[in-house]
Amino acid sequence: MNYQERFLNYLAVERGLAKNTLSSYQIDLTDFNNYIIEKNLIIMEIQYDHVLMYLHFLRRKKISSATLARRVSTLKSFYKFLFLEGVIKENPLGNLESPKQAKKLPETITYEEIDRLLAQPGGSKPADLRDKAMLETLYATGMRVSELTGLNLQDINLTHGYLHCLGKGSKERIVPLGQTAMTAIHVYLTKGRAKIVKKLSEKALFVNQQGKRLTRQGFWKILKRYVKEAKIKKHLTPHTIRHSFATHLLENGADLRAVQELLGHVEITTTQIYTHLTEKHIKTVYNAAHPRAVRKPEEE
Repeated sequence: MNYQERFLNYLAVERGLAKNTLSSYQIDLTDFNNYIIEKNLIIMEIQYDHVLMYLHFLRRKKISSATLARRVSTLKSFYKFLFLEGVIKENPLGNLESPKQAKKLPETITYEEIDRLLAQPGGSKPADLRDKAMLETLYATGMRVSELTGLNLQDINLTHGYLHCLGKGSKERIVPLGQTAMTAIHVYLTKGRAKIVKKLSEKALFVNQQGKRLTRQGFWKILKRYVKEAKIKKHLTPHTIRHSFATHLLENGADLRAVQELLGHVEITTTQIYTHLTEKHIKTVYNAAHPRAVRKPEEE
């Protein structure tokens, strides 16, 4: 699997992007790859100036501003991915400015929908106990799916209620666990995992039916099945649960800086997008509680 295929696989599995969006990324990367081949360059050698020349080349072709903006966004995401994966030592596009576009707010699910989802793995089979523990942990922590599947037994501390997480760029953080997630993990460890795992030397917390570490693709298939069983009509991905975790915390009064730490965001600006999602909730609470709030005539 080459680097572009690895990137597209990451977008499909961890980000849960739709097929049409993935197709656009692939078109952009293929066009860029054809360009650098003509210039006798390779992906690993690309520098900032090379990309500027490519963008100038696109402008001469008179492509639309929307397509140009998308090409820039694709290349920035691709090289950021290569940098975070350790494929390249420096990101040549770290300072390349993206055209300003309206931010698309991440989709979230309601409290009722998350309750329906978490209630789906209700059986007593080892796989059911594993799935229950995974879903509860994902919503309790807001972890990325790669962080979830990357957990090892030694990363869990049920005595003190936290887990050790290795995030993007190998950055470590400690994330607290709620009682429900702790209980689900405990039941899985005592009644489920030992019946699935084949080797005592296996370090992975969550394992597949072959007794090996569950992959991101494996978790994605499991999640899609439970979304269908819960009759949730939204396009729900592991990232949707992460977004919902952050939004629900802020709606209930959590500090933005605390949410930043829990999510493992380097910059607070990355977390601030969630404040837009909670504006409606804040207005509802204000109108219901403040004595000077504007009310409808029938409420007077």
